[in-house]
Amino acid sequence: MTSATQTAADVSKDISRIFALQQAHQWDVKASSAADRKAKLTRFKASIEAHADDIVKAVLEDTRKPEGEIRVTEVLNILSNIQLNIDSLDDWMTPTEVTPTRVQTDKARIVYEARGVCLILGPWNFPLGLVFGPLAAAIAAGNCCMVKLTDLCPATARIAKKIVEEVFEEKEVAVFEGDVSVATALLELPFNHIFFTGSTRVGKLVMAAAAKHLATVTLELGGKSPVIIDEGADVGAIGAALAGAKQFNGGQACICPDYVFVKEEQKGPLVEAFKANVQANLYGEDGAINKSAIAQIVNKGNFDRVKGLFDDAVAQGATVAVGGTFDEADLTVHPTLLTDVTPQMKILQEEIFAPLLPVMTYDSLDQAIGYIEARDKPLALYVFSPNEANVEKVLQRTSSGGATVNGVFSHYLENRLPFGGVNGSGQGSYHGYFGFKAFSHERAVYLHQ
Repeated sequence: MTSATQTAADVSKDISRIFALQQAHQWDVKASSAADRKAKLTRFKASIEAHADDIVKAVLEDTRKPEGEIRVTEVLNILSNIQLNIDSLDDWMTPTEVTPTRVQTDKARIVYEARGVCLILGPWNFPLGLVFGPLAAAIAAGNCCMVKLTDLCPATARIAKKIVEEVFEEKEVAVFEGDVSVATALLELPFNHIFFTGSTRVGKLVMAAAAKHLATVTLELGGKSPVIIDEGADVGAIGAALAGAKQFNGGQACICPDYVFVKEEQKGPLVEAFKANVQANLYGEDGAINKSAIAQIVNKGNFDRVKGLFDDAVAQGATVAVGGTFDEADLTVHPTLLTDVTPQMKILQEEIFAPLLPVMTYDSLDQAIGYIEARDKPLALYVFSPNEANVEKVLQRTSSGGATVNGVFSHYLENRLPFGGVNGSGQGSYHGYFGFKAFSHERAVYLHQ
């Protein structure tokens, strides 16, 4: 597999060689039993457990996330995901019997079969969790896989490669290191399925590459995830929840709340609750921020992009209600709440991916719903309301990949729900059984008696 000393020609040859191996081996893997696949997943889990501290060290080196966040998102979540596959695989692999309608003495069934040779391309915000989670599903479904982590997290890619090589032969699973040229070379190959997590812009490129070979795709993208705070909602609790969400991974999560609708009379209490939570969690008695408690922005380019969104909003009249500090030397953005925000500002036109949260006021629920309806479908939607009829109205009149009512992130955290986007925020879904299905073809089998 690739290394820093290999030439571009060497990398290309390595990619082609391993792809050929996996194409030849895919039929043996497809025919593997549930017991065989569970044994692989068990070894995979054991290797991750053995390297847990190495994973934390690598992700910390690449991202400077809080260690507790790393341990949850890049170790514990992966382990629980793998265990769910192990515990459920016998049921998932069982064919679904269908009674024929024309000749009822005949038999029919739906068989879940592996897609074949799959490509998994990972993002930088959760560099291991959003690669090994899909990989576990692909293994459970009986596929061979070629995996490419982002070049923005080289230490994490190295530990991922080490773990995979301990557990799998390269003819079944292989991890590739390197820059975007490696991903480009991989996308030239006729994979059976491509699983990509990242930006909508790159997602379009992946889908175009897949179209050349009619490969199926799962695209986990992003978008601007709205929050609606209804009359009568507990604004104090909501402000704390939103502040916590924006602090998590420094706001660099695809399901992070991206803008808020609140009634004018609720705006002041929301600001105070947001500010109090940030103060309690991130700042010491001397007023200095605890930088180890919030992830830095991934690189200078993204830091400048976020600063540009902030500067544009302030120049056009936005009020900095909380935060507003940018530490360029350390790539740290302090959690920031902006009020008096208007739709023409860039911060309401681009996905933020940082601990900035713009707030708009609204007069009627229809006004907030209409704003969401007129824009691309987001990955997540959050509505806080004690009124069940209003909640149902929001859900009926909007579309999003997923939604959480009176909370944040919960639809993602529940592994028995499908997680994915819709249109601009993604295509397909995974997690639990839905991950197994994403990497499986539902094959119709009819048996004449």
